[in-house]
Amino acid sequence: MVSERVSLPPFQALVDEHWRDVARLARALAGPVDGDDVAQRAWEKAFAAYPNLTSAKNLRSWLLTITSRCATDLHRARKPQSPLDQSLPVAVDGPESAEWPDPDLWQAVNELPERQRFAVTLKYVGDLDHHGVAAALDTTPAASRRLVSDALATLRNKLGVDHE
Repeated sequence: MVSERVSLPPFQALVDEHWRDVARLARALAGPVDGDDVAQRAWEKAFAAYPNLTSAKNLRSWLLTITSRCATDLHRARKPQSPLDQSLPVAVDGPESAEWPDPDLWQAVNELPERQRFAVTLKYVGDLDHHGVAAALDTTPAASRRLVSDALATLRNKLGVDHE
């Protein structure tokens, strides 16, 4: 089967249009220390895959999915690999309060379980719909809704916010 050639914009046009979104999501998911490295890795992966894309639909979502997966790879690499290492804390730097509003909220977000933290960040920082969040987390839209809902419930409870 021969695949049709997709008309894609020049890669630099993609970078120019979406670099802020990628950088913002990378910093939200990986923290200010590692965010730039995650964003750079995401752009490298996107550049390598770009010529083989079979669809030019929603390139922003495609980029944010790559960014999310690069951040996930970073967090997985940091997890202790042996029982001896499990007493060591796994540091996950969150956004710096000087750059992000409501440091208490971001502290609470950083304390969420990893998949909930990624889901809520993709939804509200990355501005992805549940299909985009599901694609980034390799799950279903229904599971994405549940992850976001559970994360929001935990955040409301932890921060003492009433929900009506």
